[in-house]
Amino acid sequence: MHKGRLEAFSDGVLAIIITIMVLELKAPHSSEVAALTEAVPVFIGYILSFVYIGIYWNNHHHMFQTVKHVNGAVLWANLHLLFWISLFPFANAWMGATRFAKWPVVGYGLILLLAAASYNILVGRLIAANGRESALANAVGKDVKGNISLAIYIAALPLAFIHPYLSLCGYFVVALLWLVPDRRMEKAVEAK
Repeated sequence: MHKGRLEAFSDGVLAIIITIMVLELKAPHSSEVAALTEAVPVFIGYILSFVYIGIYWNNHHHMFQTVKHVNGAVLWANLHLLFWISLFPFANAWMGATRFAKWPVVGYGLILLLAAASYNILVGRLIAANGRESALANAVGKDVKGNISLAIYIAALPLAFIHPYLSLCGYFVVALLWLVPDRRMEKAVEAK
């Protein structure tokens, strides 16, 4: 099965998700600069979510450059990933509307955790479809960065009950870890 349709579909879904998120940014009804302070939580959440979507899009692109084949299991794993990412606008809006209250921050973190887990499932399905000796399998290796990310998400969830900003710090740390596209994938594409 050719991978081009899957990539095009994923690109379209991610573009729509970003569009939905930006529509949640409401302009203040006042011309005073102070009115912008009410929008700060929503804007911070938007930046974080936009960065996460960019990270997923970038790594998804690089990952699919390392594989030749997709199958039905890969298609479903990809939809699973897109499902969790599609919840970013909801979680982002909830956090912003509540000014980063405990439960919305936990909800956002849970969605980030499930998106990361579904990304790992997608990687596993792609390796199964392309072989244990494929460029992707060699690039991923033990996936230390991915495992560190999952551990930070898991640790950040209960921290929201101490203070939601501690959880947000964890989410920002993971975003910083992945801000630079996964070099393992780039090297695997160059080696092909």
